Amino acid sequence: MKTIDTKSLTPALFRFLPYVILIAVGAVMPLFVRTNFWLHIFIVVFVRCVGAVGLRTIALSGNISFAQAAFVGVGAYTAAILAVELGMPAYLTIPLSTILVTILGVVTGLPFVRLRSIYFGMATMFLGAALVYIISAMPITGGSNGLSNIPTLFRSMNMTRNYYFFFILAIVSCVIMYRFEFSRIGVILRALAQSPDAAAAIGVGEVYFRLLAVGFGCFFAGLSGATFAHYNTSLSPTSYGMAVGLWYIMYVMIGGKDSFIGPIIGTILLVIIPEMSRALNQYAPYITVAAMLIVAYFLPGGLASIPGTVKRIVAKKKTAPGSTKTEGGA
Repeated sequence: MKTIDTKSLTPALFRFLPYVILIAVGAVMPLFVRTNFWLHIFIVVFVRCVGAVGLRTIALSGNISFAQAAFVGVGAYTAAILAVELGMPAYLTIPLSTILVTILGVVTGLPFVRLRSIYFGMATMFLGAALVYIISAMPITGGSNGLSNIPTLFRSMNMTRNYYFFFILAIVSCVIMYRFEFSRIGVILRALAQSPDAAAAIGVGEVYFRLLAVGFGCFFAGLSGATFAHYNTSLSPTSYGMAVGLWYIMYVMIGGKDSFIGPIIGTILLVIIPEMSRALNQYAPYITVAAMLIVAYFLPGGLASIPGTVKRIVAKKKTAPGSTKTEGGA
């Protein structure tokens, strides 16, 4: 009879323990939080988690996109227009919008994926601004006034039902992106981030895989935007401008771009903490800047790197000359 190697299971248990805790807390949250305001805040967290993790998927190849919020907006407006103008139900508008945003991301990303680091970021910054400008200039989108009276996901506006819908959507989306990151494609994207020239030397098609990452990240940007449009029932182009795009980047950077759970932690903290006090909310940009500076100087790996940092500090103290015990345990 085979015995289970508990030592080999321990790292895996610790690896998935944070995700299990987050899912368990999220599953029981409506039992303790009964106000519609806080249920709405948690729904915003779930939606932005999907977009932030999708942004990190793009960043796996070494490039960061400033247009993630704009693609979320394209998904939201596409779903809204299909529902309002053509009368399509949500179960059609959401997948169609997601596919359209994915195609748009690949087509518009094709000229930019050959760029690297800061140049890719600048190109996506202009692209995001252009997409938001087009949205605000088109009559069918309602212009600067936005769209309203978008059909809801469910016939009755039940906040608990909406909460669990977006909770499950976030879990499924993150599982898919997790599998993508730790697949063969994810390994190749990491190799591109480390050394594009070395990866190209062994036959890796840089343009193809970077474009694949962009399309994958835009897919989940469109999905989060389309579902949120049917939940919020009204849209404004200012909700997807450059400022919101920078927030997505901060979710990734403050949470930790080198860890899958990093954007999730960053989103939870940066969305919930300012809402814990309405007086604190007006200082949110300053708090975020302070957090960015602290992370940059003391935690380059983001908040997700704190356990590893503490572990290294403890190990270093244990191996310090003054902390070693003499032979015999004296």
